[in-house]
Amino acid sequence: MELKDFVDKVISCKNKTITDEVFLLIQNDKHFMQEYLQLIHEKGLDVVNKYIGKKVKQKYKLTDDGRNKSPKSTLISSHQEFE
Repeated sequence: MELKDFVDKVISCKNKTITDEVFLLIQNDKHFMQEYLQLIHEKGLDVVNKYIGKKVKQKYKLTDDGRNKSPKSTLISSHQEFE
């Protein structure tokens, strides 16, 4: 295996968890969670979660390496059941 291929594979794996980590931060912080729930009430779950995902992807310049199939955040996993 080439060094570049190895590093690309590791980074791709990490990229799949960054969005989950952001949602875990929201989920585990009382104030973020209150604001998140208020935004869901005003705008809807799908709109809020897609916007967060889009902004995380832009901020960290993530590529479409596939979806994290087992997120730890219940904010994501409960949403994925409906997709």
